[in-house]
Amino acid sequence: MAKPPKIVKRSAKSKAPAPLPSKQEILDFINNSEKPVGKRELARAFHLRGDQRTELRGLLKELASEGSIDKGHRRKMAPKGALPDVLVIEVHEVDPDGDAFAKPVSTKQHGDLDENVRIFMKPHSNRNAPAPKIGDRALARLKRIGDKSYEAEIIRTLHPAKEKVLGLLEATKGGCILHPTDRRSKLDYFIAENDLNGAKAGQLALVQPMGGQRVYGAQQGKITEVIGSFTDAKAFSLISIHAHGIPMEFSDEVLKEADALPEPTLGKRTDLRDIPLVTIDGDDARDFDDAVFAEPDTNPDNPGGWHLLVAIADVSNYIKTDGPLDKSAQDRGNSVYFPDRVVPMLPEQLSNGLCSLRPHEDRACMAVHMYIDRHGKLIRHKFIRGLMRSAARLTYEQAQDAIEGRLDETTEPIMETVIKPLYAAYQALDEARQSRGTLELEIPERRIFVNDAGEVTKILPRDRLDSHKLIEEFMITANVAAAEALEAKNARAIMYRVHDEPSLEKMEALRESLEGMGHNMTKGGVITPRQFTGILKKVEGTEQAQMMSDIILRSQAQAVYAPENLGHFGLALRRYCHFTSPIRRYADLLVHRALIKAYKLGDDGLEAEQADEFEDLGEHISQTERRASVAERECKDRYVTAYLSEHVGAEFKGRVNGVTRFGLFITLDETGADGLIPIATLPNDYFIHDEVHHALVGRQTGMTYRLGEPVTISLREADAITGSMTFAIVDGGKVDKKLQRSVGGKSGSSGRGGKKRFSRNKDQSSFKKDRSERSEKAKSPFAKKSKKTRGKRR
Repeated sequence: MAKPPKIVKRSAKSKAPAPLPSKQEILDFINNSEKPVGKRELARAFHLRGDQRTELRGLLKELASEGSIDKGHRRKMAPKGALPDVLVIEVHEVDPDGDAFAKPVSTKQHGDLDENVRIFMKPHSNRNAPAPKIGDRALARLKRIGDKSYEAEIIRTLHPAKEKVLGLLEATKGGCILHPTDRRSKLDYFIAENDLNGAKAGQLALVQPMGGQRVYGAQQGKITEVIGSFTDAKAFSLISIHAHGIPMEFSDEVLKEADALPEPTLGKRTDLRDIPLVTIDGDDARDFDDAVFAEPDTNPDNPGGWHLLVAIADVSNYIKTDGPLDKSAQDRGNSVYFPDRVVPMLPEQLSNGLCSLRPHEDRACMAVHMYIDRHGKLIRHKFIRGLMRSAARLTYEQAQDAIEGRLDETTEPIMETVIKPLYAAYQALDEARQSRGTLELEIPERRIFVNDAGEVTKILPRDRLDSHKLIEEFMITANVAAAEALEAKNARAIMYRVHDEPSLEKMEALRESLEGMGHNMTKGGVITPRQFTGILKKVEGTEQAQMMSDIILRSQAQAVYAPENLGHFGLALRRYCHFTSPIRRYADLLVHRALIKAYKLGDDGLEAEQADEFEDLGEHISQTERRASVAERECKDRYVTAYLSEHVGAEFKGRVNGVTRFGLFITLDETGADGLIPIATLPNDYFIHDEVHHALVGRQTGMTYRLGEPVTISLREADAITGSMTFAIVDGGKVDKKLQRSVGGKSGSSGRGGKKRFSRNKDQSSFKKDRSERSEKAKSPFAKKSKKTRGKRR
């Protein structure tokens, strides 16, 4: 790297302002910095004061709009194409001297990253730490040492290299074939009888790959561990748990600490037992950690206002920092929810016992009194530690039935005193939400019903009731109050829930897509969620509605936990924490501890050592949240695939939810199941991928398949082992001559910017090769194919 530009030193006593740097000087400073820099660092380096800082902000905006710099994590500036200062990396090379080199791993948060960089892994400070292996993934802090060279210091190892493969055993001559459960794994493994180690066909097992000649087209291996039977009721969740390394069992030390915890007493707590707090959750909820109450505010200065009370299980009362329970909860980061089970962050003694706000039982809580005006604006708040007793456990359906006049023996006694005030206060909070202009994306959810035998009995959409929105708004308001309270006390560390605004690159891609669909989005200026909601309102009720929602969702940044406040873009909030679910999220426990420390609510508040680790903790719990999300989705995919495997050959209605160079991803309307239509199977044309318009376009016919459009498909294959399905198009798509011309049309000329063209013959042969490789495998009884479409060219 070149030497950094000289910075003019100025006497501290001098009152003369330093000269404003030129754009080139700013660019030189950013380009020669070892890590991304913020506006404050630039102002300090160039000795800028007052109005000069405003001018500096303008220069930085110009550099960003010109594409000279990137604005990344925490709004810090880096050279165009530079990697973030904290990133997930994967080891791809270890040289003969033992030096390890890595590549960046793209994520939803960071998008596509330049892999043409060299990342040297700094030796671990702990000499006893295991040597890095090819395939290891880690969270690392990067230091730039050249234009495309970095040095990485490991913060935390996320996933060690996969030395073993999880799969399903199926009998074959001379042993078994193991079919990997990971759909990305293309190799099967042959295990000779002598290497089965007691494992049998139909079991899930871990295989250690071995060298040697392939047998039946499969790599040789030996079984190291049997995980369970594929016919077990909870096999699908078991696969996800092991595939993602989710801790499932609690140690004896942790359980011993949990067993010794005492029942709560009043002591110095505020007695809330006379207030009729209620819990409102789904009928399938496994833990109850929040309770709510509302009443009119009697303060004459707040006419029409409301007093809200949100009480949350006081988990910090039971979990001491750095104790066995705390270390276990931090490692897990959060609970993981599957259709057939939950892997909790805390042992059952807490999650379903002392910290579950069950009706008519005394429970320790952290509570916040909140006062809102008649328009839902939060005026003031006060946090306390209390002892509460839930008056009732209601389901969302129960609460909704009650407000609509369908009372039962639980809701009738509390209708006037509890339920009506809750809904009235919610109306005020909803008005405030509308006034803020939040991003209103309706993302459909479906509930999978599983019986005791592990079979899916039905899949139904989850209703979106006012009772759901009521609890959501109460929790959001409590989370805002927590962030405000901590900032008011200048808390040493705050774990924010951050949702940054979309990146410039994503906004430019979105703008191009919108223009392609006839919608204009102003270039430049401040981006607000209200702009997106306005676009969605314009297309509401049209065929473009779902497609527009999908495109806007893809443009959003991923929400993360971080000690630096970037606001919550989607909720249109300047500050936001997670306070309301410490049973299932470690982030919330950290916020509770910070409040206890800031407001002197006990001697079990946030300790200085843990406060100093907030940046690393934020990265860790963000990663465990993503791990849980992927594991939950994959488990659901397997359940849905098993459910539909009995309907191979049947036709279904769906929508295009993804367009790629290799085909169309389809989501079925009824079940929400996802599957792929390979580009090679699209009929009677040579299809071109138009990235800007999210479409596959037929060069000869102009037949076009676009994101969000409805289609009818037939189910060709359903593999419950991997949770993957293959579809064939039956009906859908539209002829679009304009797009046909824009991608080259019949002339065969190359496509313009943003278009990728693919030879159907080439893709067809690739698809056939993949099919032929799979045909060498001993076919699983769980992979079912349609007789009508097997081997047939369309």
